[in-house]
Amino acid sequence: MNNPFSIAQILGSHGPTLEGAMRAGSSWLATHSEAQLLNLVGRIVEEVPPFQAIDKSSLPDSFGGGQTSPPDDLLVGRGLFYLAEQRRLFLDCTSGHYQMLWGYNHPALDAAVAAATQLGVVWDNHSNIPQAPVKYLAHRLVSLANPAGQKDPLNTVLLGVCTGSVACGAALKIMLKVYQARRHESGVPVILTLDGNYHGTDMVPQFLRGMWPHLVSDLEVVKLEPNHPEALASAFQKYGTRIAGFWAEPVMMNREAIAVEADYLRLARQWCDEVGALLCIDEIQTGFWQSRVFAFRELDLHPDLVVVGKGMTAGFHPLSGVIFKERLDVLEQYDAISTNGSAALPSYVALCSLQMIESMSGQISQIGQKIMDGFCALVSEFPEHLQAAHGRGYLAGLKFKRVEVAQNFQRDLLKAGLWTRVHAYHEGHRTLLTKLGLLSSPAVVDFMLGQFRMLLQAIR
Repeated sequence: MNNPFSIAQILGSHGPTLEGAMRAGSSWLATHSEAQLLNLVGRIVEEVPPFQAIDKSSLPDSFGGGQTSPPDDLLVGRGLFYLAEQRRLFLDCTSGHYQMLWGYNHPALDAAVAAATQLGVVWDNHSNIPQAPVKYLAHRLVSLANPAGQKDPLNTVLLGVCTGSVACGAALKIMLKVYQARRHESGVPVILTLDGNYHGTDMVPQFLRGMWPHLVSDLEVVKLEPNHPEALASAFQKYGTRIAGFWAEPVMMNREAIAVEADYLRLARQWCDEVGALLCIDEIQTGFWQSRVFAFRELDLHPDLVVVGKGMTAGFHPLSGVIFKERLDVLEQYDAISTNGSAALPSYVALCSLQMIESMSGQISQIGQKIMDGFCALVSEFPEHLQAAHGRGYLAGLKFKRVEVAQNFQRDLLKAGLWTRVHAYHEGHRTLLTKLGLLSSPAVVDFMLGQFRMLLQAIR
């Protein structure tokens, strides 16, 4: 079948020059080795012809709509690298918005998508008639979530939700419905959460982190400092059976990549058992970014509910889920559902991705440790600027001693062609964040650390 569409036609007057730039950029990325690309990070690629980028004036201001300077958004990407619209080469040190598990357009996954589509795997369909990849993905998640012989296993998976926000909302609904059925006489339910957790953009999960304070009633939220066992015990002792559940992210990427300690989480498990509360681990950020897939498995923890998303489909198409114990299957289908929640093709990509993780498990563990060792070494080398190394494995942060230094450092990295994030929008936050894709080689990590070291040496 002839393709009736083209970039040149679809994008109007911008199309012809944009198509030429994209074609040249994609070809240039594909024909350069990792070593060559690392050597060229930060430079303008003259082989890509200049073009008129589409402005952002129709977007909200919060998404750049008020930008007056020429746009410099993503033009094309491949692997860990992308070319911006001003033709500069970047190393993406955050995996897009923390979801591009294998970087941009991994060729093996591109081929898998093409083959599956030709075979008849559909993009999406009604959740009442899930295609084979959706059902098999649920089985795979159950097998990965439980060690052999696990008593009271995580054996049920809600995959009818598209985004992590909806998945978090579903897990919260399960908690509250179980509480209502079992302990309605105890009073208004209490949710214990760690100060700085994210849990998505739905209103009630946002209420857990302090938003919409006057619009949610009959629910009490108690925020705890992570890794403070005395405060944790005090909260459980104070609220007792009123506690419906405890929430935690293994690495708090919305709070400077603080790693929540295994002993602290195991203590929360004990207290939840004591008062009859449910333990929910939000793995939207951490899931699929370690050799055993789930961070809670690495931490030897057995939660009641696990929320997954982001990296599960490697950025191909959003698909999220909740893995939980069968006795918690208390929601009706339409209590928590997304239109795109039975996405067979993304589920197939997730299954391919899981196979890639298994085949690369040794390298994944080694690179994760190399990143953290490198960050710790930088803190030792530059104690005048750096306060601590945060995170675990690929989810890593460098906390600076002064917020303005952290912000300037991130801007200097951007000029050098390294895309990173900096947490400096809450009081006390001054941490540079990275989350390299699983494609990262020792050479990529050494390059990133070398650039960090060079720019730290240049701080006056």
